[in-house]
This record gives sequence, C-alpha cells and structure tokens, in this order.
Amino acid sequence: MIQKPKNIAIIGSGLVGSLLAIYLRKLNHTVTVFDRRPDIRNITFSGRSINLAMSNRGWNALKEVGIDEEIKEIGIPLDKRAMHVIGKPMYFQKYGKDGEAIWSISRGILNKKMIDLAEEAGVIFRFEEKVWNVSLPDAKLYTGETEKGEWKEYNYDIIFGCDGAFSRVRHKMQRRSRFDYSQDFIDVGYKELSIPPNADGSHKLDKNSFHIWPRGKFMLIAMPNIDGSFTCTLFMPFEGDISFEKIKTEDDAKAFFLTYFPNVMQTIDDLLVDFFKNPTSALVTMKCYPWTYWDKVALVGDSAHAVVPFYGQGMNAGFEDIFVLNQFMRKYGDDWELIFSEYQKERKPNADAIAELSYRNFVEMSSKTADTKFLLQKKIERHFAAKYPDKWVPVYSRVTFSDRPYAEALAEGDAQEEIMGKVMQMPDIENKWNSTEVEEKILSLL
Repeated sequence: MIQKPKNIAIIGSGLVGSLLAIYLRKLNHTVTVFDRRPDIRNITFSGRSINLAMSNRGWNALKEVGIDEEIKEIGIPLDKRAMHVIGKPMYFQKYGKDGEAIWSISRGILNKKMIDLAEEAGVIFRFEEKVWNVSLPDAKLYTGETEKGEWKEYNYDIIFGCDGAFSRVRHKMQRRSRFDYSQDFIDVGYKELSIPPNADGSHKLDKNSFHIWPRGKFMLIAMPNIDGSFTCTLFMPFEGDISFEKIKTEDDAKAFFLTYFPNVMQTIDDLLVDFFKNPTSALVTMKCYPWTYWDKVALVGDSAHAVVPFYGQGMNAGFEDIFVLNQFMRKYGDDWELIFSEYQKERKPNADAIAELSYRNFVEMSSKTADTKFLLQKKIERHFAAKYPDKWVPVYSRVTFSDRPYAEALAEGDAQEEIMGKVMQMPDIENKWNSTEVEEKILSLL
C-alpha cells in the first residue's frame, strides 16, 4: 500500500536513526533528524566504541534499501574465532558453514557513511540541537540551548525515538501510566584499546578472525579495520581482585598486560596510551513496554531494547526493527496506529530473547570458551549438525546466519542444551564423542 507523505522527526543520528531515515525517504516522507551531538563526520571518534559485527539481519535491512554492497566495501568478513588461551598455541573455531561470516565494521566509519547516504536521499539533519521535551499526543518537540532557557517548538505528524539506551523520548513515555521499564547494569565495564597496523599497513593478527583472549571473569577481544589496525575491547569488572579500579599507574597496566595478554605485548605502548586516555564505559540491558504511543511516537533500536554487546546483535536487532516496521508500513498503508501496534507486538518478545542470549554469551565467551568440557560439547554439536543439518541448527547460527525470530533461537537453544546435558553425562564421552551410540542418543532425545 502507498502511504500518504508525512512530516516525520527522528531523534538520534546514530546507525538506527540514519537507516530509518533512508527507509522513510524511500516512501516519500519528509524526514528531519535531530541530534544533540555535533556532526560525527567533522570530529575524531571518542574511543567508546566496540567494532560492529554485521550479520544476516543487518544485511537484510541494508539490502532492502539497496545499500548493502556499498557498506561491504568498508567491512572485513570474519569466518572464525581465534582463541588466545594462556599456555596453549592460538587455535581457531569456525563460526558456521563455509561461506558464513560476520563482518567487522568500524562504528564511526559506518555511521558517517549512513549519514552521507541519508543526506543523498534528501534527509535533513539538525546537529547540535538538543531535544528537551516531546509532547506525545500531538507529536511536538522542543529544542533549545539549555533546559531552563528558551525553547523552539516543532510540529510533526510522527516522531521516532532512536536516541539510544538513555533515550529522551522514552523518558517522556515512562511518565505515563502502565509503562514498564527496567534497566540492569552488569558489574563489568569496557575500555576501547587499539593495535596499530604493521609498518607496511598489514594486520598484526589474522585479519579474517574475531580474536578472543578469554580469562574467566574478564576478556579482551579484537576486531580488524580496513586500515590494518584492530579495535580491541577490554571487558573487566569495575571493582574486585582483577578490575579497572586496581590499575592506577602505567606500571600496574604494564604488569597486567604482561601477565594476561603476553602476545599483544608488541603494541604495549599504544595499549597503555589508550588505557589511560579512553573512558571506562558501563554496559546495560534496558527493557520497556509499550514502545509506541497512539499513531504518534515509536521507539526503535536501543531506545526500546538496549542489550549487552556479547552476541554482536545490538545493531543487527535495531536494523531488524526497521525491516519489520517497513513490512507493516507496506501492509497497512496509512493506518499508523495498527502499524505501530503490530510492530511492537512482533518485536518485543524477540528483543527480550536477544537480551537474554547476549547476557549468556558473555558467560560463554569469557569463561566457557577455554573449558575442555564445553569445547567437547560444541565439537559433538558441530559433528551432529554437519551430518543432520535439518535436525540441528546451532543457536549461534540461528541468531547470526538466519532471520528466524530471536525468540525461536532462544527456545530451540534451551531444548538443545537439555539434550546435550544428557549426552555429556554418557560414560567415556571423551573417547566416543563421534560414535554411532552418541548419534543415536541425540536422535532419540530429539
């Protein structure tokens, strides 16, 4: 169905805001994007970013508006994890079937590109204009220099909140009766570090791998950039025996890296500079409901469902929100109340599922990936899945390489975990892991 052109405001010029703007322009709406921050294209990036892992859901959303090929030019495909475990040589774990990969993309580079593409499509951006208030029933918003100063009023037909986990738009919705809201910080923070390229511009580590140094309660990850560098993220508790609060001086930091990450030592000077220059940031899971108000206001992406980054699905989930919203816009035309109602009903259970999966993946990545029993279980699952691809799709593949609902991946994953719990109890499982007996056991439990 064709929609009547509307005058639409989007709050937030991040990845989700700029992609939504492109979608709305394709449907001939007038779109203005407000952001309190300066234009990211004119500033150096702040060191609070975790490189993005673009997977199927994200690519689907980009393909729908014809920009996927352009974005591939700024990414690097990663088809495996490279595990750096103390006392063992580095080893690889393939992600999926041949040809399946996640794509490492720098958040800053992608965001700049998306704003360029949105402007080319005719979107108007108003940077350094802070929204202080939103009137939900009549889709008005108010901007100004300060909260107490003079405000400017803008009238729109519809407002989208794409302004992240601490959304101003959601904050306004929270004051209404029967609005559910929760936020949960984990006691682990993160800090961005970087590994520069070799003198000839090549990568210091394997460039088609997602590098993980699992260390139990903390871990380091590294993802490649097209300029030969790696963006690294150190995840670690804020307080405790091994924590950010314990590292106060350069000597402390040096000793810490020497002990736990000896094979990144060739770049220690760069790591130390980053360690004390870049902020330590917090990680939050945020849930809320409803995501919409009448036919006037809707939340998309992190403002509706912020998740911790351990499944690499935050951006992919936000892009999938837009993909689904677009399907309802095409289906229901000008009935925005119905579009919004169907959108939130469809997306809410999936957002809750990916929040749960992301949290669990932190436990898995930091402590289980170095555990022999866990590795054996994964080996059995891979062996079985290769033989019976129609009977067993690993959860990671369901989340990352398919577009089936997240809620389905969570439910199937729980069922598989129950089966594998019984399989791992089998006597002498270490030696007969690839036997017919194990195979028949799994088939009988399925």
